[in-house]
Order: sequence, then structure tokens, then C-alpha cells
Amino acid sequence: MTQILELLEKLGHTLSSSCNCILLVWHHGPAIQPCKCPLCRRHITLLVPNEASLKQRHNPDVAEILNRIERYNRLFGERTTGLIQRMQDLPFLLRRLLRELMDPQRTLPLVIRARVYIAMILSAIYIISPVDIIPEGILGIVGLLDDLLVVLICFLHVAAIYRSVLFFRHGGT
Repeated sequence: MTQILELLEKLGHTLSSSCNCILLVWHHGPAIQPCKCPLCRRHITLLVPNEASLKQRHNPDVAEILNRIERYNRLFGERTTGLIQRMQDLPFLLRRLLRELMDPQRTLPLVIRARVYIAMILSAIYIISPVDIIPEGILGIVGLLDDLLVVLICFLHVAAIYRSVLFFRHGGT
């Protein structure tokens, strides 16, 4: 049971010794609220097992914990999160998505892959194009704000797409 606990990942944090505490809290705590991370005190809305734990699914202890993770994700994975939560989750989701896009052994659905590429290409075209909502030529550095906003919206959109993929892989319906 402790093998898989050391292999679990939660958005942005590698949980090892505190993971047992999280499993106990969600098992014995109120069933209507997600647990809070012991490191940053944010609500845990999605638990994502890493590849090593998924390969050990045949082990009964590991399978039991993965089933608990799926149940937790079904309960709390679809909850809408605020902008601040999404921005805090952004580095983890984008790193994981990049690893998945670069690894030929991992499979990401073609539609999802296409949506990610289209969003990135369209935002790159907007940034490169001389036509802007706030022109740099007139307003100087302030004119870069619309470009930064487009990049942020693109990253948030891509992360939301990938989060939905993770949710459906690890407990969604």
C-alpha cells in the first residue's frame, strides 16, 4: 500500500508521506468537500497517478488505491475551479501535456491533439501578426499586454482541455 502512496502525484506536488494522510482524511472526513493539500492548503480536485503506479494495477493493494482515486475524482474532479486555481495548476498540466505530446508511447486522442495544436498556432499567429487590439507602435510596452493576455488564455484553454482528458482517464464518466 505504501508503494503506490509514494508514486502518487497531485497537481504540482509529489505526495509521499502526506499521501497516506490524504487518503485517510478523504475516507473518514466529510464526503461533500474535497481534501486540502497539506503543502499548500488548496483543495485537491484531481488526483493523478503516475505511470509507474498504473503499471502495477494488477497488484491488489495498488488496484484498491487506484479505485479509491477514481472514486475521489468522480466526486470532485468535475467541480469548477476559479481562475487562481487554474493558474496555479497551469505549470503541472502543461509540463505533463508536453511530456505526453513528445512521448510516442503515450496516446493522446487525435481530436485533443488537434485542439491543442490549433490553439497554439492561432495564438502564435496573433502574436506574430502586426494587427493588435492594443498596438505596440502607438502605446509601446503597454501594447504587449494584449499579446500576453492571448498567450495566457491559450495556455489556460489548453490546460483545461488536458485536465478534462486526465479526469476522464482517472475516474471520469
